[in-house]
Amino acid sequence: MRNGKIAFAVTTVVVIVVIAFVVLRRGDSLIGGTAGAATPSPASTAMPVPVTEIVKKDIPVYLDYSARTESIRNIALQAKVPGYIRQQHVPDGTDVSEGDLLYTIDPRDFQAALEQAKAQVQRDTAALDYAHSNLERGSTLAKSGYLAKDTFDQRTSAAGQAEAALAMDRAALRTAELNLSYTEIRAPFGGRLGRNQAPVGALITVAGTPLNTLVQLDPIYVTFNPSETDLIEIQRARAAGKIAADILLPSETQARHKGELTFIDNTIDRSTGTVVARATIRNADLSLLPGQFVRIRLPIRMEPDALMVPQAALGSSQLGKYVYVVGEGNKADQRLVLLGPTDGSLVSVLKGVSEGEHVISGNLQKIGPGAAIRPSLQ
Repeated sequence: MRNGKIAFAVTTVVVIVVIAFVVLRRGDSLIGGTAGAATPSPASTAMPVPVTEIVKKDIPVYLDYSARTESIRNIALQAKVPGYIRQQHVPDGTDVSEGDLLYTIDPRDFQAALEQAKAQVQRDTAALDYAHSNLERGSTLAKSGYLAKDTFDQRTSAAGQAEAALAMDRAALRTAELNLSYTEIRAPFGGRLGRNQAPVGALITVAGTPLNTLVQLDPIYVTFNPSETDLIEIQRARAAGKIAADILLPSETQARHKGELTFIDNTIDRSTGTVVARATIRNADLSLLPGQFVRIRLPIRMEPDALMVPQAALGSSQLGKYVYVVGEGNKADQRLVLLGPTDGSLVSVLKGVSEGEHVISGNLQKIGPGAAIRPSLQ
């Protein structure tokens, strides 16, 4: 029994030795195979990236602001004479020109008053003619002594009173003509009508409810609020000449409306540290309306020899903005940069890069500092 146990133990030891030998042989084979495989070259693992050469360029420097449009003239159309609205000649919201007929008030009462004033003028003109003739006859008689001095003075007075009465009649005639003209309400300037507030047949009074509103749309004001710091640059640029203004709607990248800076207020708001400024903009297509939010851009100077890189080449970290530059051995060299003005898709770099270097403009998320790259010049 004891001999059987000894034999079993020996057999077990032999099996373990054999298994260990086989495992060791296989491990050597695997290790040898790995060591003998082809090692990828650095060129095959380099990340392909597009690069752009950094160049110098003269660029305009702009100041950008959020702004709001304002009408130059915005008035309520009100009647100067009372009466019933007889006709509205143009629909609500119509673009009208200066002098266009907008409303008519019933003119019959004023036409009658004008005719009465004309008749009064004719009557007093005849009275004045008689007074002058009577005065001339009295003058001849007074010289020959056949007319008393008092009677001559009465004729002189009567002629003067007739002249004054005629002058009053002519003034009343002009008033009647004006009142009749006020029954036609015309556009005092070109603009756009609003919503009608006096339907046909409504009785209106002097300075009562407005008939409508009229807003001038071309040109139009754009009001914005530059800071005290920007005001210094704006005033310096304004001293050198007129400052152009470009207006962009929120969805636009290119300015369709242009004008110039025409007004800077004479005080600075203490609570905000800003000043009210205004540009006058052409609005020939009438696409800008008062109260609309826009962006205004003022070119104030030129920046010579600015180092330009694509904005797509910029990255951000806790330390600030950075770019990757093609370094020695085609390695990505990360540079912290100080940015300046932009020009379209390019941005100027004030510090961090040099002219002639190549900046990586794509695949930034796939590389890091010191990463092997395969640059492709764009």
